[in-house]
Amino acid sequence: MAIAGLLLALLLVWAADTGAYFTGRRYGGQWFGGRRLAPRISPNKTWEGVVGGVALAMLAAVLGALVLGARAAQLPGIALVAALTVLFAVAGDLFESLLKRHAGLKDSGTLIPGHGGVLDRVDSVLAALPVFALGKLWLGF
Repeated sequence: MAIAGLLLALLLVWAADTGAYFTGRRYGGQWFGGRRLAPRISPNKTWEGVVGGVALAMLAAVLGALVLGARAAQLPGIALVAALTVLFAVAGDLFESLLKRHAGLKDSGTLIPGHGGVLDRVDSVLAALPVFALGKLWLGF
């Protein structure tokens, strides 16, 4: 079951990235008066993207938890854990962007060309996994 929990956590982060990207591209700047999330750190991130990322991750969490055998009574807590997990994933992504800006780098490496480096692929996961693990322990799913 540990592998299934890890896969669910990864699914949440991937769903959040996907939801944030597509919601931000479609609605970015429309719902929150054009305010960006952190324009000096990561100018393309929007609050609308955060909302879309949280929503898709919560949906993925509930569906994934049901597949893994969660009880209906656990679903609101699972959705809450998913939302908190995503907020930490966003913070991890912003922190990595801040480090790159501070160092004057565009990418954290060249192993994966065009993707900002390996750290860009795992920054959200590194911040999200502890939150998800604590929530999973708390809820016992």
